[in-house]
Amino acid sequence: MKKIFLTVLSLCVFVGYSQKTENALLWKITGKGMKQPSYLFGTMHLLCDADLSPAVKTAMDNTKQLYLEINMEDPALQAKMMQGMMMKNGQKMSKIASAEDFKLVSDFLNDNLGMPAALLDSFKPALVATLLMPKFLGCAPQSVEQELMEITKQQNEKIHGLETIEKQLALFDAIPYEEQMAELVKMAKEGVEKQTAEAKKMETLYKNQDLQGLAALMTEEENKMYGGHADIMLTERNQSWIAGIEAAAKETPTLFAVGAAHLGGETGVINLLRKKGYKVEAVK
Repeated sequence: MKKIFLTVLSLCVFVGYSQKTENALLWKITGKGMKQPSYLFGTMHLLCDADLSPAVKTAMDNTKQLYLEINMEDPALQAKMMQGMMMKNGQKMSKIASAEDFKLVSDFLNDNLGMPAALLDSFKPALVATLLMPKFLGCAPQSVEQELMEITKQQNEKIHGLETIEKQLALFDAIPYEEQMAELVKMAKEGVEKQTAEAKKMETLYKNQDLQGLAALMTEEENKMYGGHADIMLTERNQSWIAGIEAAAKETPTLFAVGAAHLGGETGVINLLRKKGYKVEAVK
């Protein structure tokens, strides 16, 4: 079930930027009375190779706790996930889509997931779409977050979350289910080859730490999945995290690991911290 959740998270990793940011995934946070540095790391939730760089491992050695977007060690995580993945008010994909489109999606899911849409009928369509990511990557996907958690456990350090799983999955209630279903239908019509090419390109850009290339890829009109909802998916969440990041960093040297889309731009975490008076500099 945790693997499903990591796949779900991949939907909102890269949405777009409004301001150029230096290409780097790891950033050091200092200043404003901090006794020791903390670090900010941009993740991509599913990769074919999720090995951490030496710089990230050094940052983990120099910090004493890990903050992810959500606390994946929460013992109630799976139960909360199952509840949060369902559409509200008894909505179903079969009610939202035409019979023709629902059959198209069902055949696509059956071919690539081994299950028809009827088994996922009550799930939020955007979350159903993310279950296909391992297929598009063409490998047994690995999780950057899982790698971070394993090292954190080896170091006998604590894992925390910047927000709750309930809040994260509720994001997909704020986006009209009809829009989500339309994107799932579009995905089924475009086929596996196009989605595979996009997933591979995205992975390459991430490995190259090319934040601007990722932004360009995801803001192309044909590739925008939920770019029109960047305020919900990115901006509001970034702003809500800052107080927690400040409090944790002032108390304990911390590695904060969030989806790379949250780093850059005017309303990204890097710039928001700088506006608060912190020095945030790239670690190469």
